[in-house]
Amino acid sequence: MEIKVIENKKNRFVFELPKVSHGFCNILKDQLWKDSHVKVAAYRVEHPLINIPRFVVETDGSETPKNALLGAVKKLDTVADKLKRELSKELR
Repeated sequence: MEIKVIENKKNRFVFELPKVSHGFCNILKDQLWKDSHVKVAAYRVEHPLINIPRFVVETDGSETPKNALLGAVKKLDTVADKLKRELSKELR
């Protein structure tokens, strides 16, 4: 997955995710909001024909936005692995 960093500051991280769907962006945003140190977690697509989501993650300073993002991705990875195991059991 490609990531293009737009802004990288102490409490603010802005990046684009080319070729990523709204579905992934929404679950990532929702997971970020579960972190108590995250104050802003949002994305937008400036133009539907270009369709490149731009994320903004801001924290309260107790945690860097990059660490919050890495934590959210790690949790999503765990959830995806659990779903994969459950589906494998059911589809046997």
